[in-house]
Amino acid sequence: MIAQIVINYTDLTAGKILVLFMLFGVALQGLGVYQYLVDFAGAGATVPISGFGYLLASGAIKGAQKGLYGAFTGALSAASAGVSAAVIFSFLAAMLFRSRTKKN
Repeated sequence: MIAQIVINYTDLTAGKILVLFMLFGVALQGLGVYQYLVDFAGAGATVPISGFGYLLASGAIKGAQKGLYGAFTGALSAASAGVSAAVIFSFLAAMLFRSRTKKN
């Protein structure tokens, strides 16, 4: 709903809105607020793009306890399963289905 309102009343593109939502998830997790939302809403808070930002930030926070290198690798390792699944399922879908030009 928020994204639709932003699309209707601003000139921001969908890509910019997605990045903003992800950054909001990172910022809210950095402030310690997003975890309360996850505890309350569960998958409703972790599935959207802001949940991806939350995942990256929480991985970086946990990894930062091991040092600066851990902050970078913690974020990547926290998100690796989701990114890997997206790549694998996209590849399988590309192998199973044929793309074609939409006819007007």
